[in-house]
Order: sequence, then structure tokens, then C-alpha cells
Amino acid sequence: MKFAFIIDPIARLDPGHDTSVALMEAAQVLGHEVWITQVNSLAVSDGQASALLQPVQLTPVTLVDGLWVAVDPWFELGQPERRFLEEMDAVFMRTDPPVTVPYLYATYILDYVDPAKTLVINAPQGIRAANEKMYALQFTEAIPETIVSQDKQVIRGFLERQGAAIIKPLGGKAGEGILFLDPGDRNFNSLVEISTFQGQVPVMVQTYLPEAKLGDKRIILLNGEPIGAVNRIPTGKEFRGNMAVGGRVAQTEITDRELDICTQLAPTLRRDGLIFVGIDIIGGYLTEVNVTSPTGIREIDRLDNLRLGEQVVEWIVKKA
Repeated sequence: MKFAFIIDPIARLDPGHDTSVALMEAAQVLGHEVWITQVNSLAVSDGQASALLQPVQLTPVTLVDGLWVAVDPWFELGQPERRFLEEMDAVFMRTDPPVTVPYLYATYILDYVDPAKTLVINAPQGIRAANEKMYALQFTEAIPETIVSQDKQVIRGFLERQGAAIIKPLGGKAGEGILFLDPGDRNFNSLVEISTFQGQVPVMVQTYLPEAKLGDKRIILLNGEPIGAVNRIPTGKEFRGNMAVGGRVAQTEITDRELDICTQLAPTLRRDGLIFVGIDIIGGYLTEVNVTSPTGIREIDRLDNLRLGEQVVEWIVKKA
């Protein structure tokens, strides 16, 4: 089979961490062709989506003393070719957020891939529907107390009722721009003004969960089913557990409460074509649903001696 990956520039990826590399590697190991491209090379002609695709050959990472180690160079690119995406059996849309206007335009181009011929992961209409912060709001039994607003007084009222809160930009990633709010903080007005761009952009505000110091659990879902998890624990004085800001990763198990949350999400994820998803759970509460380029496979594989990338590729082979 032929697998295409729409990714950020490959030279910027970390082969020992990035899930996109793990998925490409798994497809290659299982005997499939792997091609890569970027959103700025997508096009539509004659009613079909195309891209400037390059074949890539990867040298898989190896586990040495508990760490993934890559050779240098770890990839080799072939000559680029303009090809219709329907010539591929599966296309992964794995460009990192934020979901900008060019990103949205790329999903419109992917609408011109015939799903009867090629599986797009995740479905472009599903990505558009699933802002990674807002999407969780529909699962009211799973989330902590949450509001979305750009009104300073509304945010102030929520904060005073909750005692402490977290403010998040709706388009952020990897913990970027997340702030801790305390009712007594004299910087409150400035923090809200900066986060909302002077009241022009709404933000998410959630009650602070003290269990965050014990970890922010990432659970990987494949077609709505949990296949692995890793706990990300804050270090030093940092309250965020995201790996991108230095969070320590630890082996973990999926609790009954977390399985119940996965069950709540599964029908909606399947309806929206969101096949490969990473959800974040703190203290038994769903905080985010990550659909653009969820990560965590490398850490789960390393800690649990798994090969989740191969599991994903095998599922796609059966589906496609």
C-alpha cells in the first residue's frame, strides 16, 4: 500500500519523539511505501486533490538504555512528484497546530480526495469540527467546570466562584499560552487582556484541578478505542505537564473512569471521521481532544514495550 503523510518539514521532526515519524516508520517496516508532503504543495485540478510528494526511506530508531536513538541522517528523500492523492491508499494529515486560515484551506483541498478510494486520517471535515479545546465541551459528564468567553467580567466571576482556574488559548498547542489564574493576583486584568487580545478573542477557562501535579494523562484512541496511555508529570516549578515544556513521562494504566470517558467519546469521534486521536485527562476529567497531530506513541512504546504505530497501520490496511 501507499501511505502519504502531510507533515511539517521533516528535518524539523524529532525521530525519537514525534508520532508522525513513528507512524511512517511503522508503515515502512510493514512493507508499505511512504511518501511525504507539506500543506503548501497541495492543489486541486480537474476536481481532484494533488500534492508534490516525495518518497522517503527511514532508518528506524533503536532503543538504547531506555532511550530512542536515531542515526544521522535518519531519512533519505527521493525525487518529488506531483501526484493525485487518490493514488495513495491512506493520507495522514499531521501538520502541527495552530489551525490557521492556510491550515483550514488545506482541509478544504482534502475534501477533494474520494473517501471511497483513499482514507484520510483524520477526516478534513472532522478536523474542522473539532477545535481541540472546544470539542470537549459537548461531553458534559466528562469535563471539569469550564467556560469560554472573552469578557473579563465573566472570567472574573468564574474565577471567584472556582477559587483558582486555568486559562487556555483556543488555538494553542503543547501547553503554549496556558496560564494559572488566582483570584488575588493583581496581574489578573493584564493576563486576561493579553490572552483575549484586549477582549477580541475568546479563551477557555477551566477550574484548576489540583490533581494536575500528579500528571496529565495522554490516552491514544484508534477509531474510538484506547490503545495506550502515558502520564506527563510537571517538573520543577512548572504547573504544566506537557512534554514540550519539560514534563516528565511515566508509565501508567487506564482507569475505569477513563475507559468510561473513552466510551462516551467513541460514537462522536467515529461519526466525525476522527480515527487517530489523543485525549488529555487530569484527575478523571477530560480537558482536551487532540485531533491534528496528537503525539505520545514513542513514549508509550518505550515505557510499555509496544508497537502502537504498527497497530495503527494494520488497522488502516484492513479498513482501506
